[in-house]
Amino acid sequence: MLRALILGTGDMLRPALTGVVLRGIGLSLLLLVALQAVVTAAIRAFAPETLTLPWLGEIGIGAALSWGSLALLPVMGMLLMVPVAAAICGIYSDRVAGAVEAAHYPWAKGRDVPLTEGLAEAARLVLATLAVSLGSLLLSPVLGPAAPILFYLGNGWLIGREYFHAVAIRHMPGPEASALRRSLGLRVTAAGAAVTVLLTLPLLGIAVPVLATAIFTHLVFLSGGSARPSPARPRG
Repeated sequence: MLRALILGTGDMLRPALTGVVLRGIGLSLLLLVALQAVVTAAIRAFAPETLTLPWLGEIGIGAALSWGSLALLPVMGMLLMVPVAAAICGIYSDRVAGAVEAAHYPWAKGRDVPLTEGLAEAARLVLATLAVSLGSLLLSPVLGPAAPILFYLGNGWLIGREYFHAVAIRHMPGPEASALRRSLGLRVTAAGAAVTVLLTLPLLGIAVPVLATAIFTHLVFLSGGSARPSPARPRG
C-alpha cells in the first residue's frame, strides 16, 4: 500500500496527468459548492422561521440559520469532500487510470468503462458516503471519540471498495475484481482510510480524488491485478 501511495503521489507531477488534475480540482470545487448549496437550502426548507423563547418572545432564526451555515463551510467541506471524491471517481477514473497505465504499465492498457456505468456506481457511493459522513456528525454527541473512527473507517471501506473496483474492472470481469478486492480486504480498506484522511485536509482535499485513482491503479497492479511484469522504468 505504501508503494502505491508513493507512486501515485509522484504521478501527480506528470505532464500527462496535469490537465486531468486541474479538471478534477475544478470539478471538485463545483461539486463542493453545489453540495453546500443543497445543505443551505435544506436548512432554509426545514428549519423553523421563528423560535419562541421565555421572556424574549418570538424571534426570527430562519435566515440566521441558513446564512450561519456558511460559517460551517470549512467543517462541511471536510465532510462533503468524501462524497465529492465518490462522484469524481465515476467521472474521471478511466482518464486517470489510463494515464497511469500508459506511464507505468503500457503493456496492460485496460478497457474503458462506459460512463453511464461509472456514474451509476458513483451515485450509489455518493449516497452511501454522505450517509456515513452525516451520520458520524449527528452521532458525535453519542459516540464521542468513536465518531471520527466511524467516519474514517466507514468511508475508508466505501472509498477503497469503489476506487479499487473502478480500476480493477478495466482489466477483469466484475466478479473477479470483487474477489481480488476481498482477498486484499485490509489493504484496500487501509488505502481507502488514508485517502479519506487526505480528503479532510484543508485545500489539499480538492486534488485527492485524482490522486486516489492513481494510488488504486498502482495497488491493483502491485497486488496481482495483471499477470505480466511492469517495465523497469515508467514513461512520461
